[in-house]
Amino acid sequence: MNAERKRKVEFGVNLNNREPLIAPDYDLPALLDLSARVERLGFDSVWVGDSLFSKPRYESISLLSAISQRTERVRLGTACLISTQRNPLVLSMEWSTLDQISGGRTIFGPCMGSAEVRVRQEYKALGLPFKERATIFEEGLEILRTLWTEGKVDFHGEFFDYDEIAFHSGTEMVPLMPIQQPPPTWIVSNPRLIDESRDERMVRIMKRACRRIIEYGDGWMTCCRAQHPEELTEQIGYLTEAAAELGKDFADYEVAYQVTMNVGDSEASANVAFDEYISKYYPELSQNMDLSNWGPVGEPEQIAAWLREFADRGVTHFICRFGDLDQVGQVERFASEVLPAFEREMAR
Repeated sequence: MNAERKRKVEFGVNLNNREPLIAPDYDLPALLDLSARVERLGFDSVWVGDSLFSKPRYESISLLSAISQRTERVRLGTACLISTQRNPLVLSMEWSTLDQISGGRTIFGPCMGSAEVRVRQEYKALGLPFKERATIFEEGLEILRTLWTEGKVDFHGEFFDYDEIAFHSGTEMVPLMPIQQPPPTWIVSNPRLIDESRDERMVRIMKRACRRIIEYGDGWMTCCRAQHPEELTEQIGYLTEAAAELGKDFADYEVAYQVTMNVGDSEASANVAFDEYISKYYPELSQNMDLSNWGPVGEPEQIAAWLREFADRGVTHFICRFGDLDQVGQVERFASEVLPAFEREMAR
């Protein structure tokens, strides 16, 4: 890891807002209780996911609003929110309200959704062209960032057309805006989930994604390639190039990695619990992907070694999601066993 990117590594917990629909002993009250416990254990952030009907779960912004009232310090984020499926004007107001409710603690983690069949069905149901989702995504990000920084937007694109829109009628003291102007935006890019090749097409996709992150965001969020740390280094290289082209310094950007893991007494027992969990949580993806790419499973020292590898390559914020029906037990074990092991690894 380059010295200029060396910074404190932070840890967050994805609270798995789909799990209350698939696990008998983890309901919404338990999830809210866990958010407070995560804060007491010293984690830096809490996160929830987003999906319409491809992988049903409780709605992310409403849930983060509730979590904001159960916590005081941790940052609140989406990993990730499919912003292309939401009107950017409505989303701007919703997120501004959440940022105000939480006292300016939000991290906006937007994405455009995967290429799964049911995600394509979501786009169709909403009347959105799936093949144009990248353009919809970028136009929405520009609109959101402008509203959050300037309080108004004048935009004429392929999918959105606005003339001097503002959440301000003239009678309010100021336009409705977030406390953070803008809230940190960690844009999701997982190009290898589309195609593992390194051909010209993939390079074009990656370069466009990197330019998008630099132009509209404050950080990059990725996941699901746990067996390929070299790919993290590769994309950071493209991000560094994009930042230089746009007159920015990539050292100012966060690198967040959402990692799904299972902490067990042995690698074998952790694998059994992990496979059972993922097959329920992601029934389509789990059949088409190598589950080892979701993240490390095994004893605390094995998890810590994996974290060290990715931290050394540039990750500044790990979003820990636990592939197990016992969410509380996994969080407690990570805090008491994995984090100390990671600190020992980093001290070597």
